[in-house]
Amino acid sequence: MTANAEPIFTAPASEDGPPAERELPRLPSGWRVVAGKELADHLASVRLYVLFLVLGAAALIPMYFAAERIRAAADAASGTPSLFLYLFWLSPQGFTLLSVYQFVAMAAPLVGLGFAFDAINGERHDGTLPRLLSQPIHRDDVINGKFVAGLAAISLVLMAVIGVISAFGFIRLGIIPAPNEIIRLIVWFLFTIVYVALWLAFGLLLSVVIRRAATSALVGFGVWLFVAIPIFGPLVISIIGGFIAPGTSSDQAALDAAGTQQFLLRLLPSTLYQEGSIVILSPQVSTVTTPATIGQYDQLQQQIPGLASLDQSLLLVWPHIVTLIALTAICFAAAYIRFMRQEVRA
Repeated sequence: MTANAEPIFTAPASEDGPPAERELPRLPSGWRVVAGKELADHLASVRLYVLFLVLGAAALIPMYFAAERIRAAADAASGTPSLFLYLFWLSPQGFTLLSVYQFVAMAAPLVGLGFAFDAINGERHDGTLPRLLSQPIHRDDVINGKFVAGLAAISLVLMAVIGVISAFGFIRLGIIPAPNEIIRLIVWFLFTIVYVALWLAFGLLLSVVIRRAATSALVGFGVWLFVAIPIFGPLVISIIGGFIAPGTSSDQAALDAAGTQQFLLRLLPSTLYQEGSIVILSPQVSTVTTPATIGQYDQLQQQIPGLASLDQSLLLVWPHIVTLIALTAICFAAAYIRFMRQEVRA
């Protein structure tokens, strides 16, 4: 370039002043590029629709069989409080474990693991991870973008499932939601997103730590069986609780044993999610803690039933929300640190 040539990034001189610098178009952030590409792949993959069918069946089947109880409640009293929310927490007659939120508690972890168990090791196995990291983006943009894309895809699936259940209530049962019911449903949707984000972050951690996608899927499936299925994990915890605090003939000892069992069960994320869901979806629930003394138990039995406001319900489940967010942050931080320190060879 000669001395008289104009600079590449300057505009021609104007009459009013010196030449103005040209503004180059700003490129989008690296994690947004990765998230957009991953989300497009998720929306075009068969995995999304298979997981949508799994989660949809898990939500629609119990709600379908509980429709008779919901219709009976609607016919018995037109002023039944929060009748629309019955679609999401009322179980069929004789099956206390077959409600929508309980099935979501079991099926939603599969959705989170399904989107993340091969997020990193799949790229490594296909040989595309070195080429991806050779692009002009930061290394952490890869894991951040994959997490955001997976969470966005899962949010779309959950939104569609909730929309189908709501449409069923509109069309078949003729239930119109009140404004406070819609707000509670939105809060439950956000709470479910937090719960699924925990499993998404855990699946991402498995995909970073374990080299083979099949192995990470088996490990995630095993943890899901123990934590999310109300058979294995609660059974083991009940046995442990029986050794720690065996129940005796006295009422106080029975309350102590029940409190110990409840504390141990709350070590499982599924327990936190189910307790939080029933409080958010049912204003009739005013407590989630076992009474510590006989006096507190008698007071609870004599309490006049009432409806809790949304603020009161959130105060009850605030520890559950904070715990799930903290567990999600721990899993994602562990995956983030491990991925940033890993060696990627071309």
